Amino acid sequence: MSHTAPQQALYNEKIVVETEGNDGIDRNEKRNGHESEVTDESFANPTGINEKALVRKLDWKLLPALTLLYLLSFLDRSNIGNAKLDGLTTSLNITGNQYLLTLTIYFIGYVLFEVPCNIILKRTTPKIWLPTLMLLWGIVATLMGVSANYAGFLAARFFLGVTESGLFPGVVFYLSMWYKRTETHYRVALFFSAASLAGAFGGILAYGIGFMDGVGKLKGWRWIFIIEGLLTVVVSLLAYFFIHNYPSTAPFLTEPERSFVHARLKSSTDATNTEPFTWANVRAAFGDYKCWLYSLGFHTMSLPLYTLSLFFPTIISALGYKAATAQLLTVPPYAFATVLTVIVAILAEKTHKRAPFILFSSSFAIIGYIILLATPHNKPGISYLGTFFAAGGIYPSTAIVLSWPAANVSGQTKRATATAMTITIGNLGAVLGTQLYRPATSPRWFLGHGFALGYLVANLVVIGTLWICLEKENREKKRREESGEVGDEVLKNDEDVSRTCLSAGWHLRLSNAAMTGHAIPYVASSEKSNPGSDLTIWLDHVNLVRLVGATALGSSPVIVGNPYIALTTAGDVDAWAKITALIKLPTADFNIVTP
Repeated sequence: MSHTAPQQALYNEKIVVETEGNDGIDRNEKRNGHESEVTDESFANPTGINEKALVRKLDWKLLPALTLLYLLSFLDRSNIGNAKLDGLTTSLNITGNQYLLTLTIYFIGYVLFEVPCNIILKRTTPKIWLPTLMLLWGIVATLMGVSANYAGFLAARFFLGVTESGLFPGVVFYLSMWYKRTETHYRVALFFSAASLAGAFGGILAYGIGFMDGVGKLKGWRWIFIIEGLLTVVVSLLAYFFIHNYPSTAPFLTEPERSFVHARLKSSTDATNTEPFTWANVRAAFGDYKCWLYSLGFHTMSLPLYTLSLFFPTIISALGYKAATAQLLTVPPYAFATVLTVIVAILAEKTHKRAPFILFSSSFAIIGYIILLATPHNKPGISYLGTFFAAGGIYPSTAIVLSWPAANVSGQTKRATATAMTITIGNLGAVLGTQLYRPATSPRWFLGHGFALGYLVANLVVIGTLWICLEKENREKKRREESGEVGDEVLKNDEDVSRTCLSAGWHLRLSNAAMTGHAIPYVASSEKSNPGSDLTIWLDHVNLVRLVGATALGSSPVIVGNPYIALTTAGDVDAWAKITALIKLPTADFNIVTP
């Protein structure tokens, strides 16, 4: 930005930061004899676009397709449990320990290749990379059905983990490029509901496919992998047409809608910023204790999650049910879990709380494992009831845990690192879990159920600790905001300015005579981390008029006062303007997080 003298001094006044009440009205603000209120419509919809309708449009265009991808992904990784009941281990002469290794090696491939897959996503496009991943894992899943021996099956499981590793973290990143930060975690939770839905769908498919035993001289377990793998391949080919890249090129959006999506992302996230990679931001994630708590939160859920999804058919069968019946009996608990996952995600979104719902859901699952451990083997109905509690608690809790960092960790590099930490550390719990349900512990499964119960109790401790820490930080932020404290520190590059300003109710205030006492809502994004760095501010038409009066907005910057403010129209969004001002804000310690 130029630091030359202003060519046209419309106002020669200082800009300061002010706070307001929670209702959106500054109690000291009066103009023309009445309080001035800026509505969401005037602020968020400068082009006349209905924002809620636009978000619903994004939901319908994006979420069903992504959920289908994850449903098939979870189906292809967990159908090994259904195949085991239909004779997998007998046909390939796989021992109990060898079977456990086939489960473990999947997660080794997953953990090793998660980061490389995400790097490829950033170097290519979602429209190309996500369907390609799906095509590859569909081929691998199909090949598991034609494996001739244990070694071939083991290799296929490893490469299944490799090819599926980029989907979940890739989709989380992808959604962050479409939705505001406060909207993303709700979509991630809904997206994850496909995991429990896959369990229900897999049980029904396995039951039906089991009757194909002998067709084409192939065992029923082979048909499970072949049919479900080929289904994935077919959907992957279609996905090249229904997966979109980013808002700027989305064919289902009009040009004004694309510009508006860009503006709302600019106002609330760092998705539109170009943040250079620095090891300092990577270290910032590793040095933030909250990132470790997020990771441990998923770690303590991944063991019960994957032990249930991988061993559920075996657990049901050990209660005394035949294989076909056991396949069907897995469906109701999974369906119950799907409904609860969606309900809990909606409630968490409505209340803007995460920790209480995780604690409740994990406690619900704890009840299930207590029932499973305490019930005698001769009462299978009661044990089966316990599986409803277990599944109904594990899946909603995991969905919220996985979506939490996306809402609270700021800075692209730091957030990407935190996400990788969460999934990598989390899946180490799954690696351990795959070794717990040993044949010798059947039918009570004390070892596996005991570890799952212990991990869920540990989850209560981790989430409770995180909740206390976040609430403590928020109270301190609120205290500083109410006291009007403004630090001299420059806002760091890895912090979210817009959530700082909007969540804390901060406003830009002009102190000249005409505007005295008039707070102007704004949204902002830090683009540099050096002292005195530029701060990009977006004002809607209503507040822009309040700032510059009747001054016409042309393509040439209008220079305003001290500090110098460059004012330009915001591209295709005619009613918005971008202001770049040399001002300082408090540190992002004011950034309100979601407890």
